[in-house]
Amino acid sequence: MIVTIDGPAGSGKSTVAQRLARRLGVAYLDTGAMYRAIALAALRQRIDLTDVEQLAALARNTQIRFEPGPAGQRVLVDGLDVSEAIRTMQVNETTPFVAKVPQVREALVLKQKQMGQHLGSLVAEGRDQGSVVFPQADVKFVLDGNVDKRAGRRYTELRAAGQDVSYDTVLSNLQQRDRGDQKHWLGLLTSGLAVHVDTTGMEIDEVVEYLYQAVVQRTGAGTIDRVQGK
Repeated sequence: MIVTIDGPAGSGKSTVAQRLARRLGVAYLDTGAMYRAIALAALRQRIDLTDVEQLAALARNTQIRFEPGPAGQRVLVDGLDVSEAIRTMQVNETTPFVAKVPQVREALVLKQKQMGQHLGSLVAEGRDQGSVVFPQADVKFVLDGNVDKRAGRRYTELRAAGQDVSYDTVLSNLQQRDRGDQKHWLGLLTSGLAVHVDTTGMEIDEVVEYLYQAVVQRTGAGTIDRVQGK
């Protein structure tokens, strides 16, 4: 069983996907972290963000793994834990430059498809999961929300992590990313292939419950029971 969650930054995709996967008893694939990992590697190696060939080679050759940790899923790049390092504002601002390179997306989409084949059943979240990576997904969602609300969430997360950022900087970053990212999931909505969920006035637990019930309704309770091993 494959469930995809697409949508803009700050809509709660990562938290919701992780909790939904846990509730369903399946794996969680954080594809956004993969683009962040490449952005971080590019920064650390001082790669010119306009050098398409170097960025593409970096995406192809960098090993990215996910492992369970005490505080959630850990992200490892070439064996090093970068779970916190990929969440900085500098990486936030760099990721769009990396993600817009077609060769980078091609390399990471291939890695994501391979991970999906290995895992079998999973909840995958990102920008183009239901349209490009897993078009065969059993259930597809697009999480969205008011950009001011999303900026507030992201600002709170960054400040809690000890980063010195302003709300206006976070808001501007999200608005810029929205303009480039919308194309990845817009087709899912206009075609009616995905369930649209506006998270603006919802708590995380409410979103997870809504998605869980939608998965049960669309796949059948028997499928969920088998996934959970009941």
